[in-house]
Amino acid sequence: MPFNVTRRSLLAGAGGAAVSPAIAKTYKRAMNDHVAVVGAGVFGAWTAHHLRQGGHRVTLVDAHGPAHSRASSGGESRLTRAAYGKDAIYTRMAMDSLPQWKALSAVSGLPILHQCGILFFFPTEEQYVHDSIAAHKALGLPTDVLDQAEMARRFPMIDFDGIRVGLFEPGFGALMARRSVQTLVERFVRDGGTYRKGAAQPLPAASDRLTEIRLTSGEAIRADRFVFALGPWLPKVFPDVIGPRILPTRQEVFFFAAPAGDPRFLPAAMPGWADFNGGDIFYGFPDLEGRGVKFAHDAHGVEVDPDTQDRRPSAAALAEIVAFRDRRFPLLREAPLTEARVCQYENSSNGDFLIDLHPRLDNVLLVGGGSGHGFKHGPEVGRYAAARLFGLGQPEPRFSLATKAETHHREVH
Repeated sequence: MPFNVTRRSLLAGAGGAAVSPAIAKTYKRAMNDHVAVVGAGVFGAWTAHHLRQGGHRVTLVDAHGPAHSRASSGGESRLTRAAYGKDAIYTRMAMDSLPQWKALSAVSGLPILHQCGILFFFPTEEQYVHDSIAAHKALGLPTDVLDQAEMARRFPMIDFDGIRVGLFEPGFGALMARRSVQTLVERFVRDGGTYRKGAAQPLPAASDRLTEIRLTSGEAIRADRFVFALGPWLPKVFPDVIGPRILPTRQEVFFFAAPAGDPRFLPAAMPGWADFNGGDIFYGFPDLEGRGVKFAHDAHGVEVDPDTQDRRPSAAALAEIVAFRDRRFPLLREAPLTEARVCQYENSSNGDFLIDLHPRLDNVLLVGGGSGHGFKHGPEVGRYAAARLFGLGQPEPRFSLATKAETHHREVH
């Protein structure tokens, strides 16, 4: 993965900023820069953290608050896993993010990481399986390759009918999404960062450099450099540059009550999981902290506007989930629905992240395109973005704006 930026040991509370000796002198000259990071989701919060740990003065801004209810970083839980088939770039990012999540979890009070393991299972030994195994071996990641009988023995809460092979990653698990972002922002402020709740007005016309953003409150935030990590709002703020290259889609998740007194659905027994289901992926979580057993369909929903979309769950989506649940988790048949949530993915055209400089504003970095799989990579996205803002390290071509098209064809799972 051509970041070409070395890692230092973890700092208190989370991962430290990454700076190689060869570029340390250049980086030090810019350490007095004031950086404004707009968007306090997982990408923006980790970017602000790494910039602050690198010695910069950083102001983090969000219109509604860190990991708020309409943000893609809001909600209860996210998978952290390393299986990515041929896309080993994300395997490495997940692996390098994991110790930073653990460090944050260690200081958060309530847990951020539930290390319950992740199980992917497949009806055939497809190439994705072989590529994931090869990537894990190359990186030294412990992974169990399981047949149907072994999965049935270890995970009796799941019916593995029609399943041939599984990949179990014992070192990974579930991240508590909202809690993790809010904890990170709290520690960012404690360590000397500045947080402002405020909505940024449309950007002023500029030829090659941005000097300030204005909030709807009238406050002006002047800075030397800017990061916009706005999730599904990124194409709305930069319609001419991004536009349809990032597409927000409606996603629905559902929680069901586990049978009373049954320990098989607790994270000590049940992993996070994904059923590849012939390419039509469903995924879910054990009963985390009494919230219920979570189910979701990974297929992209209809295009939505994050400001105006109807947040009420649909009967059609619930029926689809219940049909899958009853087939694959028969012990949950007739389980009452305890909660439902409507959120969104913000999909890049191919599923790769966008972490690149604005084509006309040379002091503005655009960060987004989480595409439904980005949350787990937040620490490494933030580290890479902090370096990229200052032109440090070798840019990763897959994260460039040039690779994002207006026609969408998802390639990363």
